[in-house]
Amino acid sequence: MIKSVPPNQLWFQNSLVTIRVSMSDDQDGISVLEHRVPYGFSPPLHLHRAEDEVLHVLQGEFRVKVKDQEHRLGTGDILLAPKGVPHTYRVESVAGGRCLTITVCGDFERFVRAVSRPAERPELPPPAGAPSADAIQALRAAAAKHGIELVGPPLQ
Repeated sequence: MIKSVPPNQLWFQNSLVTIRVSMSDDQDGISVLEHRVPYGFSPPLHLHRAEDEVLHVLQGEFRVKVKDQEHRLGTGDILLAPKGVPHTYRVESVAGGRCLTITVCGDFERFVRAVSRPAERPELPPPAGAPSADAIQALRAAAAKHGIELVGPPLQ
């Protein structure tokens, strides 16, 4: 199916997420989300209880941690983070990066939609300071509701 409508764009944490394929587009629940992320961006170490996550780097350099191993990924590289395995990444390229996350089941897409706001323009959101304790707790609760467990800090 070729999509002719403009994609959904969301400000998710400090990133711009474009929903390229939504779980509601097909019967298998495949989600393809494009992330535009700034230098130094790193989500908390987390795991998905019910779905594997494929990370495909479109642009930039990413340092990825899966379980106890770190990997360096560049443009064109792909990595699988199996369900139940803690993982995170950090954008190491000064110009930022772009990647796709591909999942099945819809948990991750629903989480992104739940904690994001519509992008006011197709660019990164204004920089935000460090999240408050309340914001971290709200993120943890939303993640848990969508089958994601935050198990550690972002990469430094």
